[in-house]
Amino acid sequence: VQLQASGGGLVQPGGSLSLSCSASGRSYRINEMGWYRQAPGKQRDLVAVITKGGSPNYADSVKGRFTISRDDAKNTLYLQMNSLKLEDTAIYYCSVRAMNIVTMASNNYWGQGTQVTVSS
Repeated sequence: VQLQASGGGLVQPGGSLSLSCSASGRSYRINEMGWYRQAPGKQRDLVAVITKGGSPNYADSVKGRFTISRDDAKNTLYLQMNSLKLEDTAIYYCSVRAMNIVTMASNNYWGQGTQVTVSS
């Protein structure tokens, strides 16, 4: 599975950004999808995940500000980020849990990351 994330950039505190992540790959069934982020000098942390059925789960730090969604017809994951704070600055990675329908093996796949910078 190949993942291509886009939509990062520079925004002022209180502003909004929207990220998207397009998944491609033959013979795979994509299950859970999620966004993670890694700030300089810190570990990669969960931002939000969404099940195949559409149930979201958020890190406490982004609840009420971020919204995760998916379009399975387009194999695309989204993250709408509102009321951005300085501490949201990080590289954002998309990840999917996908099963190879031939081998029935499931693995986690990661995109290349997109930079989000919140600065005044």
